Amino acid sequence: MKTMADIRKLSDKELQELVTERREEMRSARFNHASRDVRAVRAARHEIARALTELTARGKEAPKAETN
Repeated sequence: MKTMADIRKLSDKELQELVTERREEMRSARFNHASRDVRAVRAARHEIARALTELTARGKEAPKAETN
């Protein structure tokens, strides 16, 4: 599990890749009936939320920097 400090160091492209990977991981864990690993799904969901939060924050910072 990555912390917010780790996520802030990633580029936008790396964040998008992380979101894609974690969504695939979450989907496969959810639909794999042999393994009901709830922790893996929860951890993936939290990492997706952290990455999307950082992407949104970066998107809001860009217009402010341009107007100054």
